[in-house]
Amino acid sequence: MKIALIGYGKMGRMIEEIALGRGHEIVCIIDIDNQQDFDSEVFKSADVAIEFTAPHTAYDNYMKAFKHGVKVVSGSTGWIPQHGEEVKRMCTEQGKTLFWSSNFSLGVTIFRAVNRYLARIMNGFDSYTPVLEEVHHIHKLDHPSGTGITLGEELVAEVERLNGWEFGMLTNPDGTKEGTEDVPQDKLRIDSIRRDEVPGIHSITWESEADCITITHDAHSRKGFALGAVLAAEYTAGHEGLLTMSDLFKF
Repeated sequence: MKIALIGYGKMGRMIEEIALGRGHEIVCIIDIDNQQDFDSEVFKSADVAIEFTAPHTAYDNYMKAFKHGVKVVSGSTGWIPQHGEEVKRMCTEQGKTLFWSSNFSLGVTIFRAVNRYLARIMNGFDSYTPVLEEVHHIHKLDHPSGTGITLGEELVAEVERLNGWEFGMLTNPDGTKEGTEDVPQDKLRIDSIRRDEVPGIHSITWESEADCITITHDAHSRKGFALGAVLAAEYTAGHEGLLTMSDLFKF
């Protein structure tokens, strides 16, 4: 398979290593200093482009790839509130293909399934109040994380007494805090911590007066994310439309 990389930071380099190890060819690498290569013949020859950049550039990258009929796999977050409906329409009605996930880790995909299952159980026990906490490295710009939002939205969908989520507390890299722990009872609180070089920790705690139940996914490195992105690219090469991890893994 011919792969183009959009974004060549730590994730891009790890994706390159894994893709080459699985026998694929990297035909083009586009970063901030060679944007003109979107119009190159080598980029147009790619079966799939894997995109890991930033919230403010992801949408434009999709448009440049779609212009040349290149399918996209992306883990960039933050673009959905403004452009989500437009991109969905392009994939469902105009023949474009985007495989998007806030997190490509197999472990996180399993964790999401556990989260939904536990939430369905806890729907029947209103003495428990859930709180979601996500921890990431100090370089991560957005909060809460895209994975945190996905987990939160999936939890809320299963619990009748909840009506959406609200951001709670942010712990900055220097230890200072801002925000509030006081959110309405019908909202899930999501807290964020930015610390060191943490790849990603997501925890959901169900608290009651008697006890608490906590489930956690703790990423040891970015390698799981990179492998998942390559697996998604392999799947995307043979499929069309708006794709997610639920298409790749049927659980």
